[in-house]
Amino acid sequence: MNRLEGLEETTTLNNGVNMPRLGLGVWKTDNTSAKESVKDAIVKGYHLIDTAKQYGNETGVGEGIKEGLAATGQNRNDLFITTKLFNGDQGYESTLNALEGTLKRLDLTYIDLYLMHWPVDGKYIDTWKAMEKLYRQGKVRAIGISNFDNERLQDLLDHTDIVPAVNQMEFNPINQEKDILEFNNHAGIQMEAWSPLGGGEALSNPQIKTIADKYKKSVAQVILRFDWQKGVITIPKSSHEERIIQNSDIFDFKLSDDDMKAIEAIDKEKRSLWYPDFTWHTTGEMQDTVDKWDDSPANYKD
Repeated sequence: MNRLEGLEETTTLNNGVNMPRLGLGVWKTDNTSAKESVKDAIVKGYHLIDTAKQYGNETGVGEGIKEGLAATGQNRNDLFITTKLFNGDQGYESTLNALEGTLKRLDLTYIDLYLMHWPVDGKYIDTWKAMEKLYRQGKVRAIGISNFDNERLQDLLDHTDIVPAVNQMEFNPINQEKDILEFNNHAGIQMEAWSPLGGGEALSNPQIKTIADKYKKSVAQVILRFDWQKGVITIPKSSHEERIIQNSDIFDFKLSDDDMKAIEAIDKEKRSLWYPDFTWHTTGEMQDTVDKWDDSPANYKD
């Protein structure tokens, strides 16, 4: 399989929607860089783009989508756009209202996958019920969650009607979330990886470097191939055209069972962010804010 064929590969979500298995993420990217990287990614064959209101770059992503489609002659339905409900917008009525601002910033009429960014304690059940309504209204093609541990996910399943299509988690060789991956697979929920490369600790791991040398690939390419073979959707971030191409050049080799096991053994269950670090559900302890950039339009007050 070549690079472009791999980028066409999809998985079928539990509601029948087909989602690309490899895409572009834009966390910690300003609007100007997001516009350029999204356009470059579309031109280079990507179909899945992942953003969030909290990232402060939905406007730039929307502009990149428009320019990428114009450059390639594709249509909106050739792309799969994911964004996420802002923590500060959680709650039933505020969730229903928040989508309109996101659609305006992205300059889109619908979202392919709408994720609850974090399970805000005391709100995530009502929030999900509102997302179910948005789904039934056809404003989003699929709904999912992000950063849900098994306890909160089971609570969600016990009190709502629609099983999430996706759970987007931190997933990489250093943090493989084996229990959550197993739970998701059992429940028919597709795991998607944020931070799929695992940062410096994974990228400098000598065992992965030895495996990369064996296949004549970069460490990043081996990690993304590992994620792929684990059945996890990946959205590596890059603002460089060359790296965008390299990150999708993972379809002309396959890791052996032994090499997969070697990478699995690297797991340290080491999360970079998790519940003890997030106190946004406790009023006053952490301000819930949208990332602001020097090039941010003043349109984040819905």
